[in-house]
Amino acid sequence: MDDFLIGIRLRATAAANDYRVTDDVELRVGDIALVEGKDGTGTSFGEVRRPRRPLPDFKRDRTFPLVVRRATEPEAREWHERRAREERAVVTGQSLARSRGLAIKVVDVEIPAGPRRVTVYFNSDERVDFRDLVRDLAREFRARVEMRQVGARDTTRLMDGIGPCGRQLCCSTHLRGFEPISVKMAKAQDVPLTDSRLLGNCGRLKCCLLYEFSTYQELRSRLPRVNTPCQASCGGGGCMTGKVRSIRVLKQSVVVGFPDGTEAEVPLDQLTWEGRAHITPAPDPS
Repeated sequence: MDDFLIGIRLRATAAANDYRVTDDVELRVGDIALVEGKDGTGTSFGEVRRPRRPLPDFKRDRTFPLVVRRATEPEAREWHERRAREERAVVTGQSLARSRGLAIKVVDVEIPAGPRRVTVYFNSDERVDFRDLVRDLAREFRARVEMRQVGARDTTRLMDGIGPCGRQLCCSTHLRGFEPISVKMAKAQDVPLTDSRLLGNCGRLKCCLLYEFSTYQELRSRLPRVNTPCQASCGGGGCMTGKVRSIRVLKQSVVVGFPDGTEAEVPLDQLTWEGRAHITPAPDPS
């Protein structure tokens, strides 16, 4: 049998991971399936989020959890009902927290299918004594309650949403973790630091600032620094001396200021500076 990969998420707020599936298991997006645990032990139900695709040759030596079978109608109904209970539990938890006067935001509640253990994910900007709230929640859910605090980025990932680009948030779709994002990355890409568009839905610097940072770094390394003395080719074998006033990273050119007060944008291949070989004029084709 041919092997395929299929994207399945175990919870509605979790990212979809790849599972190995054979061609005798028919699954469509939205179906519920029984899958192996990541360590090969135990099983759990999850929802298909990406259709199956052929297993690439370069991934055949990797170990993927297996899809056991498609869930029966009662099993699928129980999975959806548990998610509905989790959504209602978020509202209940937030209401109880508000009644206690706690400055927290309940963002998700996880109710497993097995033991009566409920995990409540919350966000807060300050330290909170939630011992009384835990007792209220345990009484309400009739289960042992564990409180887990998450940061602003994890809160946005769990709640999902649409980014300024008009697409679903990266953290809720393909990102597997959060890399450190710094102001240096915005500076390297010539993004104004006062621009509010630097911030994502979470109120932190956008994760997408990292995507092209390495490219900008490489392109910048080919250009001279601002105020570097340089010579610009003027054609006919002559050169004019000036100083670099600004750089155009993507265009791979610089703006050169000359002693007479004029400025001109010069392509990189027509510019020399200390540490760069002198330009050899192109031979006359005639």
